[in-house]
Amino acid sequence: MSISIAEIENNLEKVFSNIDKENFIYDFILSFGVPQATVKKLRLGKMNLADNAGELAWKKKVFFKETSEEGALYEQIDSLKKEERIGKGEYRFVILTNYVQWVAVDMKTADTLDCSFEELDKNFAFFLPLAGIEKAQYLAENPADVKAAERMAKLYDQINTDNHFETEEEIHSLNVFLSRLLFCFFAEDTGIFTDQQFTHGVESSTNIDASDIREYLSDLFIILSLPEENRPTNRVYLHQFPYVNGGLFNTPVPVPNISIKARKLILECGRLDWKAINPDIFGSMIQAVVTTDKRGGLGMHYTSVPNIMKVINPLFLDELRESFIRGRESKKELNALLERIQHIKIFDPACGSGNFLIIAYRELRLLEIEILKELAKLSGKVGTGTFDLGNEYTSVVSLNNFYGIEIDDFAHEIARLSLWLAEHQMNQYFHVEFGYSKPSLPLKDAGHIVHANACRIDWEEVCPKKEGDEIYILGNPPYLGARMQNEEQKKDMDNVFRAYSKYKDLDYISIWFYKGAKYIVNSKAHFAFVSTNSICQGQQVALLWDKILKDSLEISFAHTSFKWVNNAKSNAGVTVVIIGIRNIQDLKKFLYNNSLKREVKNINSYLLDASNVLVSERTKSLSLFQKMNFGNMPNDGGGLIFTKEERNEFIKEDSSYSHFIRPLIGSSEFIKGESRFCLWLENEDLEEVRNNPIILERINRTEIHRLSSKDKGTQLLALRSHQFRDRTIANVSSIVVPRVSSERREYIPMGILDAHSIILDSAMAVYDAKPYLLSVLHSKIHMIWVDTIGGKLKTDYRYSAKLCYNTFPFPKITKARERELEECAYNILEVRERYPEKTLAQLYDPEKMPADLKEAHRLNDLAVESCYREKPFTSDEERLEYLFKLYEKMIKDEKKKK
Repeated sequence: MSISIAEIENNLEKVFSNIDKENFIYDFILSFGVPQATVKKLRLGKMNLADNAGELAWKKKVFFKETSEEGALYEQIDSLKKEERIGKGEYRFVILTNYVQWVAVDMKTADTLDCSFEELDKNFAFFLPLAGIEKAQYLAENPADVKAAERMAKLYDQINTDNHFETEEEIHSLNVFLSRLLFCFFAEDTGIFTDQQFTHGVESSTNIDASDIREYLSDLFIILSLPEENRPTNRVYLHQFPYVNGGLFNTPVPVPNISIKARKLILECGRLDWKAINPDIFGSMIQAVVTTDKRGGLGMHYTSVPNIMKVINPLFLDELRESFIRGRESKKELNALLERIQHIKIFDPACGSGNFLIIAYRELRLLEIEILKELAKLSGKVGTGTFDLGNEYTSVVSLNNFYGIEIDDFAHEIARLSLWLAEHQMNQYFHVEFGYSKPSLPLKDAGHIVHANACRIDWEEVCPKKEGDEIYILGNPPYLGARMQNEEQKKDMDNVFRAYSKYKDLDYISIWFYKGAKYIVNSKAHFAFVSTNSICQGQQVALLWDKILKDSLEISFAHTSFKWVNNAKSNAGVTVVIIGIRNIQDLKKFLYNNSLKREVKNINSYLLDASNVLVSERTKSLSLFQKMNFGNMPNDGGGLIFTKEERNEFIKEDSSYSHFIRPLIGSSEFIKGESRFCLWLENEDLEEVRNNPIILERINRTEIHRLSSKDKGTQLLALRSHQFRDRTIANVSSIVVPRVSSERREYIPMGILDAHSIILDSAMAVYDAKPYLLSVLHSKIHMIWVDTIGGKLKTDYRYSAKLCYNTFPFPKITKARERELEECAYNILEVRERYPEKTLAQLYDPEKMPADLKEAHRLNDLAVESCYREKPFTSDEERLEYLFKLYEKMIKDEKKKK
């Protein structure tokens, strides 16, 4: 059977356009590509095992039953599932309908569908297994996480349907209610409650019609907040539940209205195995519950443990482990390490649902357990199967030392809950190792997680700096480029950076780096954030980093650009860096590149082992190269631009006007070999073309486009609608440099165009340039500068005259050197011409680049680099170190001349 989802949708549309109740179930399954012959046998009873009219029993596939009863279909289908003829595993889908409501159960996955009959066609994906299409697992690591999130999403939707939440207070109450339910589900599967205590209580102590479940849960939550001696004498049967406290239940919060469907979903959630839920992703998965527009990729909020460890390890854990290894044979040193761990504070000022805090807590607990094992060995207290610590030991890793700020209320509640659950799981692990653990109940404080805007609140109010504290700030704050911020976020930027010029070009995440730097100055604190790599590229470096590193701070470690991906079905794969900042210390610094780690002398703002120089935009070339311009912007609404076909048709009509049509070359046209053309007229040409209707229509179209603009400058351009906005052309030739090029290429494809070609603004141009300049721009050493200094689109090269071209340091050379470089440039162009059938995109594909073109570039690289020094460079790092030193020298020399 092979059928597309689009075909299924079309089939169902026909079925629902003319519903025939007598044949509906057969028409329905036909829609999923079930063979006509099979359906015919079912109609005739040859494959239908049902005994009653209005039923279909298709073995291993579908049990369908019509009912005339109204309402309470959930109870009916529960009874139906228990019938012997249904049998466990006999049918994939069990369906019940009265043609007003439709209820179905997937017996394989235990998923349920409850919708009106009219909405069934919108929920057809539930039945895709009939077409041989199984539902994809969203996370490869643990399907239990996904199943829990899906069930909670359904419950969240149902409670929203049953209630009308409008005020912030009502929404907060819902968030707290969901957090309490999550705790109860987890508690009954992990030994906090007895096995299934909560779910069995709801099932056996509340009516099927859900008329009393709200009262039951309200009373239960009150009981959980009170020690035994303070509990009311009524509802004694609830006293079997233990005292929980810890802030989770001690604030009265109203329970929302709960319908029959919501009650059923609560029971379904309770029947899941919550001890199988990973604590480190628990919060993020559940956070996806309330993000309804992102549920198609449940897990997209999930930050994988390996990625989190890339922050935690170099920030503090590696050094703690080294201390442990050094001192593992000394009780004194091990106890000193425990004393140190006791004073460590972990602070995430954009904590979301708590992933970074949870993993940091877990790793510190695991290290503590390793230390305790060594102490037990040194004391000779190793028991049978467990380690004997003598008197009961209380962990020095307290949730009270974990701090967070989160702007989203639900995430804030989930972060607190997740920390409680992480502590409980670590206590269980401690029990396995040592034979005892501190009681899980009553719950203690779950860290200091504040619901606030981290951009506005004083971080020291959240995480105070005290004598003896060792503070580590970490996290994955929101990125948001300068042009992607909403009004509130722009106000946040203004609130933090208003004293500085051009701050509006900074990414939103700059706030966290800036506030983090202010927080740690002159204290025993260290921070590390994940960020898009854009803050270490382009103009943002000069705008941001002098504000961060100027207060006696330094970059302690950094992960250079890598994809921040996870196992989610829909992950964004953002390109990020990780940067650690500390007060200047005589300690090692490390640069990480993929799996490689190397010790370096210094890490500058470009994440290079080089001096702390900041390269700023320039309007003139530092190396006195000829001026580089943007190509020409049309601003024509398409009126002056021709496709290849349009140009050919135009010339076919009247070739006498062909000299007014010129080749139009932008980045895409140049690299991919695409053909476009443009109308290029001088003012004196207007008289000649006034009788050509095609040209006049094109000019008129451009005029309308410009007049309709809200920009006054564009409106003024309507006075010369026969011309591009920009009109820069060469007398002889031009060097063309695409503004954007794939990161995969070793070189940005560049070239020389004749004076007849018009360069578009998607490329840069040096008009009537000396040919040797192409050799310099096309060299490896220039590409390394572009890669380091220039901004990027994702990870693609983005070439800028102000940042890449004008800042590039190149020494003065003799005329003889110029001729040598000119020869290298023409050699590259000559080799390209040997492959007329290939585009530059194909020629510069690193996996397919012809050997002779590679050789031409190699010789060019050697020639350009010999202009800097006689000794060849041995690595890109060496090239960059040389370039930065030369840049600093040339800037100083330039200032002296002024």
